[in-house]
Amino acid sequence: MLKRICTMLGLKEKACPPATPTQSQLFELPPLPKEIGLVDMALSGWLKDSTGELIEGFAINAEDSVLDIGCGDGGFTLFCGRRGAEVFVADIDEGNIERAVQRLRETAARAVHPLITDANPIPLPDERLDKVIAMEVLEHVDDPAAFLKELVRVGKPGAQYLISVPDAASENAQRGIAKPSYYEKPNHIHTFQRKQFSELIEASGLEIEKNIHYGFYRTMWWLFFWTCNQPSLSAPWHPLLEQWDQTWRILLALPNGHKVKAALDEVLPKSQVIVARKP
Repeated sequence: MLKRICTMLGLKEKACPPATPTQSQLFELPPLPKEIGLVDMALSGWLKDSTGELIEGFAINAEDSVLDIGCGDGGFTLFCGRRGAEVFVADIDEGNIERAVQRLRETAARAVHPLITDANPIPLPDERLDKVIAMEVLEHVDDPAAFLKELVRVGKPGAQYLISVPDAASENAQRGIAKPSYYEKPNHIHTFQRKQFSELIEASGLEIEKNIHYGFYRTMWWLFFWTCNQPSLSAPWHPLLEQWDQTWRILLALPNGHKVKAALDEVLPKSQVIVARKP
């Protein structure tokens, strides 16, 4: 078993220590793509194909109508498409919408609707949606309260919301290291403390069902990204980033590695996530 895990981690056999009773109980990585960021997300409750949950507590069904606002190229909506849902992808960038739609067309989504919008307003009627996703969007908008009001408007009574923002601890750790433009419009113009984020969601009229903090791995990745002057968000990666991925993969394979991850995710998470419901 140890040899198999060494192979999974990309370690040479001679680099693996002799097996011991403790090492034989190594925590096995889930059967996900080798990209360690996806493995880390899965351990935080994301992408649960077995239960149909995009994140724990937020299930997607074929009968659902789902809006992903600020969708980017549709990464999260692919999960919804594979579940057979009706999907609305919304973004201010036409190129992002085109890529998202193209990717969704290859899934089982029963319908795909592109919306080029700044969400002021969202071009949908009242109470149209069963699920609303807004991942890492609030920190970009001029008026977060008004933005949330629009999200609440388009949800049906009982609709669920999946909303995330960067955690303040991670944002503050990057100050002075990230490029100044990272904290300028149209990028991160708001930083939300945890209590402030929860109060903002509740003030919109939503009821919080779950609050999740995750992504220590990604916080460190971004700190290293800025430090090594990685030229782009694509490979080839700087050796520092490659070594960080390897270190995190080895940690997660240790007997208590997932417990260490959980502790670090609480202290220095990249994101704070709220699952909420419209009464």
